[in-house]
Amino acid sequence: MVKVGGIYRAEIASLADNGYGLARIQKESIYVKQALPKEQVSVKITKRLKQGYVGEIVKWHVRDAHRVSSPCAVYQGCGSCHLLHCEYEKQLTFKQEMVKDWVKNSRLPLTVQPVIGMAKPFGYRNKVIVSFQRDRSGKLQKGFYEEFSHRIIPYQSCLLHDDLMDDVINSIAVLAEKQRIEPYDERRRRGFLRHVLIRKGRVSKELMVVLVTAAASFPGRKGFVGALLKRHPEITTIVQNINSRSTSVVLGEEERILYGSGKIEDVLLGNRYQISSKSFYQINHEQCEVLYRKALAPLELKGTETLLDAYCGIGTIALSAAGHVKQVIGVESNKQAVRDAISNAKNNRIGNARFICDDAAHYMEEAAVRKQRFDVVVMDPPRSGSSEQFIKACARVRAGKIVYISCDPRTQLRDLAVFKRLGYEGNTIIPVDLFPHTNHVESVVLMSRKEK
Repeated sequence: MVKVGGIYRAEIASLADNGYGLARIQKESIYVKQALPKEQVSVKITKRLKQGYVGEIVKWHVRDAHRVSSPCAVYQGCGSCHLLHCEYEKQLTFKQEMVKDWVKNSRLPLTVQPVIGMAKPFGYRNKVIVSFQRDRSGKLQKGFYEEFSHRIIPYQSCLLHDDLMDDVINSIAVLAEKQRIEPYDERRRRGFLRHVLIRKGRVSKELMVVLVTAAASFPGRKGFVGALLKRHPEITTIVQNINSRSTSVVLGEEERILYGSGKIEDVLLGNRYQISSKSFYQINHEQCEVLYRKALAPLELKGTETLLDAYCGIGTIALSAAGHVKQVIGVESNKQAVRDAISNAKNNRIGNARFICDDAAHYMEEAAVRKQRFDVVVMDPPRSGSSEQFIKACARVRAGKIVYISCDPRTQLRDLAVFKRLGYEGNTIIPVDLFPHTNHVESVVLMSRKEK
């Protein structure tokens, strides 16, 4: 019987969906952190899960040829980059094989294209969130939560971040300590500074700093803001977000603008977008442009189509397609995102786009009742996927083509099976690596309506 704390020798059979190596010990599944297939290791069992155990390597007996030394100082504890110990080209191969396995299990007739990777897979994040705690010696620490816990792993720089973003975070930590700003203690529900969120326009270079605090009152606010701007005049705007709830959700509802406009701008596929603290905007600018081109190019738009962008956010896909169709309609349930989308259309002088605040499934059902038709539907739902209600409504409006963009191919494949029952089929799935060195992969599928 496998026991927590026990040490066992095993061979890694494959890479699991979570980026861990998967081994079998006494018929139990063991998820081994930072392991690669075919490696032979001694594993210490650290945690029990419903589906098996978690283990960490205490000794290598045989190492994989594609293993590399991680250049990250906190890689062992952080857990955010699941594959940083593996050559990048091999990471792409693992992700392609992972998608192939999911497609095989779905029994859908889809060909998996090679994963589209990056030439330079570092420094790609345009959004960063860090948290704050005091360590046992009382020193203020900023960093990321250790995997499976809320313990801070302190850091100075991250390989996935822009250098300026880390410099600003380090300055905030220094100023907070100097001005005796206490970090928020989740267990005791005391303290002030919970998180710092930073967004940077990849093209515009504009920089937003969001200070997430547990209370609205900010003693020494002017001095803190002034000192931060003196250190970093590159900052475009500073926002205070108030989150007094007992929650793991980072941002609260109330905000105050401490400096600037409260927004930054960036350029994506030629259009300018206003980005607020809560805007959904892909964290990898370069790969986002690749993803959108791969989604729109196979449609072979002629300029006569009506296109619906479901789950449209601030309108990035809709406005990228607007110049190639007669009319584009974006649907989004978040009111602020819809306001941003309308503003983005005006700022880019795009007159054939309109945006509606509504649940995507409800809007599609109402469109079916009105007998409204869409030539193309583009959908980019949350990680949990779409709903059967929305999918059935797509069939009722008889959309000619549907492009499904997903940040989790497993829920995408689940939904594609429903589409197939209703007469829509695709033949190719295109994976795109938006999150290098992690276990995540984005994917695109184009479906066409098959008339019976």
